[in-house]
Amino acid sequence: MKILVAGAGISGLGAALELARRDRETVLYDRDTAPPEGTADEIFEAWHRPGATQLRHSHVFLARLYTLIRDRHPELLRRLLAAGARELRFHDSLPSSLRPHYRPRQGDSDLTILSCRRTTFESVMRAYVETLPNVRIFTDARIRGTDLDASGDIPVASGLVVESLGEKRTVGGDIIVDASGRNTPFPDWLAAAGISVPAEKSPAGIIYYTRHYKLLPGQSEPQRSAWLSPGAGDLGYIKYGVFPGDGGHFSITLSVAEVENDIRKAIMRGEIFDRICASFPGVMRWTDPARSEPMSKVYAMGNLESLWRDWAPEGKPLLLGFFAIGDASIRTNPLYGRGCSTGFLQAHILAKVLRKASDPVARAKLFVSETRRELRGFYDSMVRQDTAAIKLAAQMRDGEYQTVLGSGLGRSIAEHGVIPAIRRDERVLRSLLRSLYMLQGPEDWIAQPRVISDVIRMWATPRPLKARYYPGQLGPARSEMLALVKANFAA
Repeated sequence: MKILVAGAGISGLGAALELARRDRETVLYDRDTAPPEGTADEIFEAWHRPGATQLRHSHVFLARLYTLIRDRHPELLRRLLAAGARELRFHDSLPSSLRPHYRPRQGDSDLTILSCRRTTFESVMRAYVETLPNVRIFTDARIRGTDLDASGDIPVASGLVVESLGEKRTVGGDIIVDASGRNTPFPDWLAAAGISVPAEKSPAGIIYYTRHYKLLPGQSEPQRSAWLSPGAGDLGYIKYGVFPGDGGHFSITLSVAEVENDIRKAIMRGEIFDRICASFPGVMRWTDPARSEPMSKVYAMGNLESLWRDWAPEGKPLLLGFFAIGDASIRTNPLYGRGCSTGFLQAHILAKVLRKASDPVARAKLFVSETRRELRGFYDSMVRQDTAAIKLAAQMRDGEYQTVLGSGLGRSIAEHGVIPAIRRDERVLRSLLRSLYMLQGPEDWIAQPRVISDVIRMWATPRPLKARYYPGQLGPARSEMLALVKANFAA
């Protein structure tokens, strides 16, 4: 079997990891150059990667991805840790009120995320993939089309048109994997050939801004367990998060509502980005000039949307021998860090499908059904959350905002039940993290009877008795932020 993979980002490399065998030839084609030689810092600075617009944005590698690597590719995990990637475990995030009483439970080791810069993760992963049997990676190789066999009832993808060193050639393959990312050209090529792939789309409603920092000599990171001054928050008009990295680096991402034009105009200036960060109690500890210094410009990413392509409408495959994974197939709001895990998981699903089925139609159907079973809930949940967030941001802009959490009983349970419960009860926190880390469905955490009971019991507790479990101030009100931005932008 010969497998051709378009793209050598994390999804494409994941496909090589999962599909490589001695009786197969796996060939990856990537439009960009290979990572340069050098240290992790030198790679971050020098790697020119226009095919991956998110390369220098914040990344977190969720537990679903971590456990796949840990259990299936332990040597890769060893190399990542040696390069500075860190395992952030469940007990690392426990609030101080729970830490003295913590006792490890079965499954806690799965609640681990990997933390490092995307350039570090991808360059280490790529170097490891190049050691696998019968795997080759061609760089500066652009895919210009796909070869189709339309002689049967369902067209079959039988090769790729590759341009390299100014020369085009058609390369035949038994399996074609599209891992070429959010700007994949394959749907347009297939549409021109009469194969229209239905796609659901929903706007994320945000612009994404990231800046990288490095700890000063002798300085250390603030404690991540300071839940009353969290390093992540949602204020409706803006969301923020701190992402620990490798080698003393960390990044901060500010997710600004698309309707907030004044903030968007100013935030690309590094000094204003830093002033905004200093207005969040949980972030100012990281960006304090006595602790760290900026190491990059502000990077922006827009045109963000959730997307779901259906390769087998009503159970009827549109194309055989062709499998789209990662952003080429499914996307959700990047703020929740699901993209890399989604692509790697789909690569894992594809490997299982090829083992279980030999018939091309059965393979196509099984891949679509397994992908839907594993990932559709995350897509639907993200669309609902983004739709609500877009509405809220517009209400805040127009002066109609009343509460981030909605109204009535639902608001009350969220504010006075869920929020203090995850700071008081290990069981609730475990369940929530299993959903956030993609180890279970996105809403499975709150569907468990014991978790429901814990939340309702907390909700019914008089507020004075649970006051210490509420978070502190997340950041300034919108009016205060606008005043801060305008004053500094004018200066």
